[in-house]
Amino acid sequence: MAPQTSTIFSLQAPKDISLNEIDAELNQIWQSYGITGEDGGLPSATRATTFTLVVYEPEETQYLLAALGFYNGPIDGILGPQMVAALREFQKKHKLPETETATQETLTVLREEFAKGQRGGEHSAAGLSSGSPRIADEIALRNPCRIIALFPIAGEDEGVKAQVSAYCPIQKQSSSTLICCEYITLSGTAAALERIGGMIPALLIGGLPKFLWWKATPDPNNSLFKRLAAVCNNVIVDSCNFNEPESDLLHLEELVETGVPLADLNWRRLASWQELTAEAYDSPNRRAALKEIDRVTIDYEKGNPAQALLFLGWLASRLQWQPVSYEKESGDYDITRIRFIAQEQRQVEAELAGVPVADVGDIVGDLIALRLSSTNLQADCGTVICSETGGCMRMETHGGAQSAGLFQQVTSLSEQKAEALLSQQVQRWGRESLFEESLGVTANIFKLAN
Repeated sequence: MAPQTSTIFSLQAPKDISLNEIDAELNQIWQSYGITGEDGGLPSATRATTFTLVVYEPEETQYLLAALGFYNGPIDGILGPQMVAALREFQKKHKLPETETATQETLTVLREEFAKGQRGGEHSAAGLSSGSPRIADEIALRNPCRIIALFPIAGEDEGVKAQVSAYCPIQKQSSSTLICCEYITLSGTAAALERIGGMIPALLIGGLPKFLWWKATPDPNNSLFKRLAAVCNNVIVDSCNFNEPESDLLHLEELVETGVPLADLNWRRLASWQELTAEAYDSPNRRAALKEIDRVTIDYEKGNPAQALLFLGWLASRLQWQPVSYEKESGDYDITRIRFIAQEQRQVEAELAGVPVADVGDIVGDLIALRLSSTNLQADCGTVICSETGGCMRMETHGGAQSAGLFQQVTSLSEQKAEALLSQQVQRWGRESLFEESLGVTANIFKLAN
């Protein structure tokens, strides 16, 4: 059953225009719109008055679904209800397992069907079509903004194609006012998008915050990335999607060192774990025992260790641990062992375990459980935090010199998906010192392997 979405009013369905007509076309939309309200009047509309969000979307699923006629919203790279419904419709038609994100099997069939259509001349190269943009509702419902979607596509370099549109989610509590988003979609090969990189800053709304959501691996040497990062107040990434988490997190550290104001949505997913860990040592006697912690075990869903590594980096940065060794062991469980030197030259050992799970969640690499303990049997510092009862049971029987004195459980997290976290992230901007410090420790761990 597809998720429920709010009613959308279209000021302008996606319209193909030339690059030099973008500003004029947007102005024309606002001069000519009209909708009759219940009293026969025209509701007022708020035009992009909060920020500009630039989205660089390298994943091809949305483009392929649009080209095949299953998805008719704007190509903005933000996974939402309409996109999920289109994907499931395609999977159902082709008798594929129904999922909220495209599996490799689904992507293979998408590519095959698109190739058939191209040979028959049925699909346009841009893959763009008209429709309602439910993808950006998480943001548009809260903020009237401008979204600039950069959509690199495969194939021959035929320049950049542009579309503009404007949509307003209609809310019952304020039906007399339309809160609207403007969309600018630019599609072409990666090389073509890089060529027009110089004109993109001119499309950002002057005097308002500017965000870049880079949904590819951030590359410090990518000229388009560097150009956009230089003019945006925040560069937003999501490390749960990194294909090579270790090298990709090192790239993030390189960017921080050059002054790029980074935010990682995956870091936001750790907030509850960090809060519970801090709360576990609030009482004076346990706070004093913090320095006794010398064993850390973290279990995460096998596939991407970014969350586990970032959490360990945060813990080490708070307790002033310096990494001294790093080793990995692949198998049924991906095991990573890291040794630190704490104050007074105490040794601390950490083990990260990628645990194979039958029911994988929406986010690759979610934390399952963590255990903090000490080889000092008299220390009152043992703590276990888990996301489910099974996780706690595994930690409890995991062994160790000290039984955990405190159990806590992370409640079900509803705000884990990228679009929800993104709508929160755009409420703040600038550099995040705690994230940068944690990332710095994580990067130092990786450097031990080189």
